[in-house]
Amino acid sequence: MDLGGGLRGVDMGPSAIRIAGLGAAVRQLGLEFSDRGNLPVSRPETRHPRNEQARFVGSIAHCCERLRDRVMRLLDEEVFPVVVGGDHSIACGTVAGLSTWYHTQGEKVGLIWFDAHADMNTPETTPSGNVHGMPLAACLGHGEPRLVNLASRTPMIDPQNACLIGIREVDAGEREIVRESGIQVFTMREIDMHGIHHVMEEALAIASRGTAGFHLSFDLDGLDPAAAPGVGTPVSGGVTMREAHLVLEHAAASGKLLGLEMTELNPIHDERNRTAEAAVELVLSGLGKRIV
Repeated sequence: MDLGGGLRGVDMGPSAIRIAGLGAAVRQLGLEFSDRGNLPVSRPETRHPRNEQARFVGSIAHCCERLRDRVMRLLDEEVFPVVVGGDHSIACGTVAGLSTWYHTQGEKVGLIWFDAHADMNTPETTPSGNVHGMPLAACLGHGEPRLVNLASRTPMIDPQNACLIGIREVDAGEREIVRESGIQVFTMREIDMHGIHHVMEEALAIASRGTAGFHLSFDLDGLDPAAAPGVGTPVSGGVTMREAHLVLEHAAASGKLLGLEMTELNPIHDERNRTAEAAVELVLSGLGKRIV
């Protein structure tokens, strides 16, 4: 899906990750792997945005409903969901599926959101109308009702169990939402000052406190463009590839990772598919691959 962004191309992200060999690589870890295919998504050129403050939100919400239901079926099968996008608005569906499924078990879910951007805009604050800048706000109960109300509980995630890691570009209008939301934010300044190991220790404690576990939604633009050029909205000054691996390795080692998501891979801007190959390696770290 690329309905949530301003540039075409991220809809090809799943194909690029398949070409990079995700399935074979996961099987080499000794795990079973099943590719459940793509969810059908409308093309932007076949739809009118209708609401310029939340462009294509109806089609996005419809796709997220189907993704929510798909994730819940996987959890019913006791399968670990790896969701690949696509722009980051898909996270509303992934998180809704996890939140609803665990809510039926009497439990709640934490969230670690790795991103260069805060993704905390609402239709009232957005400078662009692009919904991929709104999904974290929706998961925390703010913004477009068709996204906010996707799960059986609202908010999908309690702010005290949510962390935002790696941000370095925040829109003026969303800054106040970030501050007032109650989410724990670790900007690149905190990562530079304290190191990714310390940041992840704190994030894991927050996301795991009183929860069944946590979902990790990983936007590849959280990486520095030198490590991941093939993304929809690159921002300089991001984490290194090694720091990104440590994020995923900590998540796997915690034993609390309930779902994993890779978003915003744009093959049009990639170099010989190396960002897709990096995404595969990061998924493997999230699934428990170790150096020795």
